[in-house]
Amino acid sequence: MRVLDVSQVMAGPFCCMMLGDMGADIIKVEPPETGDQTRRAMGFRLNSDDSPGFLALNRNKRSIEINLKSEAGREVFYKLVETADVLVENNRPGVAKRLKIDYDTLRAINPGLIYASISGFGQTGPYAQRPGFDLIAQAMSGVLSATGTPDGEPVKCSVPVADLGAGLFSIYAILSAYIGRQKSGEGQYIDASLIEAAMALSVWEVTEYWGTGKIPKPIGTANRMSAPYQAVKAADGYLVVGAANQKLWEAFCTVLGRPELFADPRFVSNVERLGNRAELMAEFEPIFLSNTVEHWVDALLEAGVPAAPVHNFAQSLGSEHAKARNMVMEIDHPAEGSIKALGFPVKMGGTPQQVRFPPPMLGEHTADILAEIGMSAEFEALSGRGAFSK
Repeated sequence: MRVLDVSQVMAGPFCCMMLGDMGADIIKVEPPETGDQTRRAMGFRLNSDDSPGFLALNRNKRSIEINLKSEAGREVFYKLVETADVLVENNRPGVAKRLKIDYDTLRAINPGLIYASISGFGQTGPYAQRPGFDLIAQAMSGVLSATGTPDGEPVKCSVPVADLGAGLFSIYAILSAYIGRQKSGEGQYIDASLIEAAMALSVWEVTEYWGTGKIPKPIGTANRMSAPYQAVKAADGYLVVGAANQKLWEAFCTVLGRPELFADPRFVSNVERLGNRAELMAEFEPIFLSNTVEHWVDALLEAGVPAAPVHNFAQSLGSEHAKARNMVMEIDHPAEGSIKALGFPVKMGGTPQQVRFPPPMLGEHTADILAEIGMSAEFEALSGRGAFSK
């Protein structure tokens, strides 16, 4: 599969990187001189001009600089499109058409092209022209309103769920279209958005709203469908517990030395426990404070009750489990030297993933890619016509 990555920042680059990790040939088409805007954004630097944010989202790609605003640049791009299976772009709706790289234009060149557009609000609807940022999508999807602590100010989910969710949903749409093309021979257009990704991931919140008619409020670390299922404070830190069914609830009470609560009418079933969550945790908070995180996690796990310490990222990435699952990789980079990267989130036995390319330097593979599409001899002439510069 050849994928043209005509996207920037997070959702599109993440989508394409995941496809690249699975073996796709990703050609990152970047504007001249500046490249993907994330190269120069994201605050700090390591050893090169490219930001760590760019490095984190662009392994297993090759980079070509093309000025899509020039006719000569589009000639090169159209030649690339002839060889492509997939294109991913995340311009604001209407920009691709103005650049003459929209789906209808490219479908005429390659009817089998699968074309995925990722935007903030989708290609249609009254909000289509609004800027697409994860924070905006979290706010307007409802996610921000339901995150944080009761009576606190709105809290953004630290993980960019709208951006990454849109990338992941785009992957499954692309692969579904790719399977469908094997029968039909035709590509298709995919319209993905950050706000719909955030809404689609809000399963429990929406279920609560439709089921009760009440607007979901922030509930801290608690769960909307089960109790007790949240973080609790021990003598030396925090742990989480997940007594999500009746058997686990009884085991939980036994470990905490409160078996009499089995029959307490406030907590007799999950429905009552959810309705009396504050009273429920009040019964157990002093008990948890009497001992350490390690003590309670060990005791609960021994009884079969899901429990875990609350780790920071240093603890998570440094854990023996992360090492055993190869979730921290070292990648050799031509300018940065050795850089750390998150490992592959799924493991494939038959076709193990690998790092074939480090995050590319801007335009690093321009000559190689031109040779592959038979345009090497035209490089000088195309350059003179503005194909590779502004």
